[in-house]
Amino acid sequence: MSELLTRGVTNVTPRDLAEKKLKAGKPIRVYLGIDPTGAHLHLGHSVPLRKLQAFADEGNEVIFLIGSFTAMIGDPSGQDKMRVALTKEDVEKNFEQYKAQAEKVLDFSKVEIRYNHEWLEKLGFEEIAKIASHITVQQMLERDMFSKRLKEGNSVAISEFLYPLMVGYDSVELDVDCELGGNDQYFNMLAGRTLQKVYGKREKFVLTTKLIEGTDGRKMSKTYENCIYLDDTPNDMFGGAMRINDDLMETYFECCTDIPMDEVKKIFEGKPRDTKVRLAKELVTMYHSAKDADAAEANFDTVFKDGGVPDDVPAVKAAKGAKLIDVLVSEGLIASKSESRRLIEQGGIKKDDKAIDSIDAEIEEGIYKVGKRKFLRIIL
Repeated sequence: MSELLTRGVTNVTPRDLAEKKLKAGKPIRVYLGIDPTGAHLHLGHSVPLRKLQAFADEGNEVIFLIGSFTAMIGDPSGQDKMRVALTKEDVEKNFEQYKAQAEKVLDFSKVEIRYNHEWLEKLGFEEIAKIASHITVQQMLERDMFSKRLKEGNSVAISEFLYPLMVGYDSVELDVDCELGGNDQYFNMLAGRTLQKVYGKREKFVLTTKLIEGTDGRKMSKTYENCIYLDDTPNDMFGGAMRINDDLMETYFECCTDIPMDEVKKIFEGKPRDTKVRLAKELVTMYHSAKDADAAEANFDTVFKDGGVPDDVPAVKAAKGAKLIDVLVSEGLIASKSESRRLIEQGGIKKDDKAIDSIDAEIEEGIYKVGKRKFLRIIL
């Protein structure tokens, strides 16, 4: 059983059933469902993927279920407003990129891929009504996100009520012993447990994995620039890990690495910076290579300890007379002109270590530094 039910895990419901199934010594049937509503995976996404791979490595039958139908409804979990509906083409395009990144975690030679449009798009209204009869409106309204949205006068679509029923029905079709997913999916997975009983299938247990915060302690979000992405360059991945808040370090070690927890405790006996370097190198090694990890560490030291310039500064050719701010915004180093104003006031935009003091400054050839870790070489 090893750490299947403990490491990176929030809940196992019911635990006695999980222990009984695993102790029986026979392979169990496990699945993880994902809706490819986006295509950029970060370390938070890797936690349930890693757990699925752990079950596969123990010789169990594992299924990676693509919400090819449910993604077009939209999971309401954690949403304070209705999601924008996706088309089938959107879903297919997202999954192509999703799978390419998921392969950094999953060994697809050990994982079966299924698509829930195979059965959900065939359901008639009579069957949908039958499924819906097993979950009450009161149960739905107990979900914080729905009650919060209603109090704030925001809409809740009937299709959002149907979502947990549809993903719950996935369990019926797959007839599994275990469903795993992020802690935010607990309600949806319990719906599946209920429906498996109703339809006379095997009894399943639900395992939820921890949700990890972004590097700054806030919700992991592209908006906050606090994500470490699975397809980050070695330098960006290393630098991201070095920015993780100290109080989140142990969770990142537990959920995002394979280092034994006894060894993690010993790592924390050292200096805080050394602990972050160990995590950063571990992540880069996992998603790139040990050689890349050593190079990323050297690059980080050059920039942050020695005040130097990294060896992989991106370059862009700009027109003479162009405004510096316009170029930095168009190249994605600054989100907006309003942000550039704040950075200039704080001395956060520099060329050759000299702060830019005017928002109307024209571009010059050379290397610009924005904030602590963004660089751009301008060529005229």
